[in-house]
Amino acid sequence: MVIARCISCGAVLMGTEYVSFPCPNCGERIYRCKKCRRLSNKYRCSCGFIGP
Repeated sequence: MVIARCISCGAVLMGTEYVSFPCPNCGERIYRCKKCRRLSNKYRCSCGFIGP
């Protein structure tokens, strides 16, 4: 089983309290928790893309 972590805060993601989507730049899977999405915390993909 793969354990997903929020790319912004590093929280372990379980249940349905998170979202996953491909990076707009490289397509790598990005995971974000509900709290970081609500607060619009920035994230940085491994390719260097920075998103809100």
